Formats: sequence, structure tokens, C-alpha cells
Amino acid sequence: MVHLFALNTCLLSLVVYALATPVRLVDPPRRPLVIWHGLGDSYASPGMLEFMQLIKDMHSGLFIHSVYLNEDLEEDQKAGFFGNVNEQLETVAGQLANVTELSKGFDAIGFSQGGQFLRAYVERYNTPPVNNLITFGSQHMGVSDLPACRRWDLVCQLARRAARGGVYTEWAQHNLVQAQYYRDPEQLETYLNSSTFLADVNNEVPESHNGTYADNLATLNALVLVLFAADKTVVPKESSWFGSYAPVNTSSAADEKTIVPMRLQPLYTHDWIGLRTLDESGRVVLETCDGEHMQLTDECWKPLVQRFVGEVLDDYVPGEAALRVQD
Repeated sequence: MVHLFALNTCLLSLVVYALATPVRLVDPPRRPLVIWHGLGDSYASPGMLEFMQLIKDMHSGLFIHSVYLNEDLEEDQKAGFFGNVNEQLETVAGQLANVTELSKGFDAIGFSQGGQFLRAYVERYNTPPVNNLITFGSQHMGVSDLPACRRWDLVCQLARRAARGGVYTEWAQHNLVQAQYYRDPEQLETYLNSSTFLADVNNEVPESHNGTYADNLATLNALVLVLFAADKTVVPKESSWFGSYAPVNTSSAADEKTIVPMRLQPLYTHDWIGLRTLDESGRVVLETCDGEHMQLTDECWKPLVQRFVGEVLDDYVPGEAALRVQD
């Protein structure tokens, strides 16, 4: 009888302890996320840190890696203006390959120029592979004018002045980031002959077509292209949807500019980069956000991040350690 009483007392103590001990749900494993910041920003700026935390609040337990070209924030910001994009891509590919959490693949978000750089990563490397790619206000068909600079932004002003002095010079094409995706409709032949980055990743040069680019891009689960309706920074704004100005006819007025939309682009009709394959299988999503360039309202980004980021991985079994005693 004494032993039975002692046993009951022990069991009661365990129940009381269990009820009094806080427990928390173990976060399910989610597909990780990679973010590449835009021009003038850095990988761990206050704005980037805040945005990443908002995503983590939406998808608890999500691992996020922010791409950097230099661990020093100021130098990382400068690298968005000055550098060789092809070399930067190679650096980033090595960086992502060495992050253990990304080894089975990840979703990706590219802000402004970070979007076309992530697309280039998919086309050229894609190891580890990208699942969903969201690009906000990116310049997939380049820009036909250089972004304006804030008055106090001396780094931007220096880069803009240097690029305007000759975007297609050898020096600019190896040292000025914006020059490497500058696509002038009045100088298309010069662009095709001189461009070291954009003409290549868009497979626009017949002599150097790379079939791997189309094969790799076509593996995406979804390519989400976001255009900002009042964008005056990206010229033309339709570049975010693979649109561009039509080649200039010297007999037409200079102010008569026609947009060639994505589905009429040669790179689409000939499927040079796999874009048509993605689109015809329903995996290209065209979205519009109100406002100027990179004005990310909750109505703009939250539904997209909710839908295309943070998916619980298939191998997750809720019954396995769904609860854990808080440390």
C-alpha cells in the first residue's frame, strides 16, 4: 500500500511538473530563403534587417541568408556600384554553396538589380538550386537611362558620371555595375558587341548562346516578376517584366518610344533563356505594385512572400517531436 501511495505521488508530481513547465511548438523545417539587396543598400542595413525579421514573423523558424560581397557594410554598399558583375556572381555562387542550410535548395528574393543577379545565378550556377524566385523592380532587359542619385550620395554620383562618360568602354564594362546592364536602343549593335553581363545572361549574342541558361531557368518552380506602377528609376519600368524600348528607327521622332513586351522579345519567342518554357507552363507570375521604385507596402510584398516563400518541406512529420520543453 505504501509503495502504491508513493507511486501515485510520483506520478502526480510528474503531471504537476509537466503542466507547470512551459512548452513551445517546434518550428517545422521550411525551405530557406536567400535575399540579394538592391543598389545603394547593404546586406545588413537597418532596412534589410527589419524586412528579414518581418518575413521570419510570417514564417516562424525560417532560415534567411542575405547575400554580401563584403562583410563591411560600407564596402558592401560600394560593391553595388563598382565591380565586375561576373566576378561578383562567381563569389556569391561560392558563398551560397558553403552555407549548409542552403544545401538542398532555397527560395530567393531579389531587390532591384539583385533580381537580375539572382536570375543570372540560376542560369549559370544553380547549385544549390533555386525553387521560387521573386524579383522586385529588377532590370531584366537592362536600363536605357542610369538611375538618378540623391544629392548627398557621392558614391552614386561618381559612378553615374563615370558610366555616362562611356558605358560601353572596356573599363566601364568591367568596373561599373550599372554599365554592365545598360541596354541602349540607339546602340544595340554596340551593346551586343560590348556588353559583358546582360547580353550574355539574356543569350542575345548568337555566337555565344549557352543552352545551360535555358535549361537551368526552366527548372524554377515559379518566377515572380514585380513591376512598380510609378517607377521612374528603372527606365523603362517594363524591364521588370522583360520589356524594353524597341530599337530606334532613325527616321522616326526621338520621342516616339515603343515598348516591346516580354512575349514579343526575341529571347522569349526563341526561348533563349527558358522564359517561354516557364511561361507556357504557368510558372511566370506578373505582378504590379503601386508606387515608385522599391516602395514596398504591405499590400505589395506580404501576399507574395506568404505564397512563394517559407513552404514547409515534404519530409516534415508533425508527430515527430511536435512539442519541446523550453530550454
